[in-house]
Amino acid sequence: MSTPAAGEKPALRKPVFTKVDQLKPVTSGHTLTVKVVSANPVPGRARPGVGATVILRNAKIDMFKGSMRLAVDKWGRIEATEPASFTVKEDNNLSLVEYELVNVAE
Repeated sequence: MSTPAAGEKPALRKPVFTKVDQLKPVTSGHTLTVKVVSANPVPGRARPGVGATVILRNAKIDMFKGSMRLAVDKWGRIEATEPASFTVKEDNNLSLVEYELVNVAE
């Protein structure tokens, strides 16, 4: 990859979209298109309505009480987009899968 000349912007990479079933614990840099199925309000925060389709950019997986939580922090972005044509697989809720931290001796 070459260095851009003075005054030029570097070329932007096309995003690689991840599917929800490909998410793994403690990973980051995910770009996903998701439908909002349910939302728990957080005081003082705006939230998209149920049924909305959004693109999550640079999302990460945080662990909370042994479960994966998809999070977008200050380095990521949430964008509203056109309604998606896919159907949400509600029987594959990865937030309900419990993980156990295992320490491996080196």
